[in-house]
Amino acid sequence: MARARCPVARRCFAQQGVRPAGLMRRLGGLVYDTFLVMALLIVLGFVGVAANGGEANQSPLFRSLLLVAVFAFFAYFWSRSGMTLGMQAWRLRLQTPEGCAPTLPQCLLRFLVAGLSLGCGGLGYLWQLWDSEHRSWHDIASGTRVVVVPRASRE
Repeated sequence: MARARCPVARRCFAQQGVRPAGLMRRLGGLVYDTFLVMALLIVLGFVGVAANGGEANQSPLFRSLLLVAVFAFFAYFWSRSGMTLGMQAWRLRLQTPEGCAPTLPQCLLRFLVAGLSLGCGGLGYLWQLWDSEHRSWHDIASGTRVVVVPRASRE
């Protein structure tokens, strides 16, 4: 299995048998990740309440920290293996066109544009139905793509 060559030192993946991911599979991974992010926010909410003497913490600083925590969740998994836990369950991987894990700036841009994609009523996600390479707005903006990883062979 040939591995792709990346211009900078980062993890690259085998490209044999990968294909662009469809909308339903991507939404399935997103639903799984939403539950994980909700659990993370609940834990951080408990910490925020405890740190605020038992009162709800509604400060802009705390809300900003929650947003950073959500980004850190996605950036950690995307930049290391190209797969969040929800993406692993659906055999999805985020990668560059060369087959490498995205960089941190690519992860940040993807995260920000994905929020915009949702904010526009999901139009950014639906865009892949018309794109010849099945890319959403955040794929196009960050120079990444989501692929389906083939099942591991049992030999």
